[in-house]
Amino acid sequence: MGEKQKAVLSGGPEDLTQRIVPAPRAGDDVKVPFRGGYEHFSPTARHETTREGDLPVYEWTSRTEMVS
Repeated sequence: MGEKQKAVLSGGPEDLTQRIVPAPRAGDDVKVPFRGGYEHFSPTARHETTREGDLPVYEWTSRTEMVS
């Protein structure tokens, strides 16, 4: 019951090692901090079977830089 939902990230930088992340609320995007910026992922209709189970797939859409 207390288990958090997860999502799998597809695309984006090849060296992004964090590919299974906590899932956002339905319809929300995922924003992952990475190398001084953020990688943005949007939900798709796809699912992928992973070691964490059958997870929704979020596809990379863009990158934004952090403002210092």
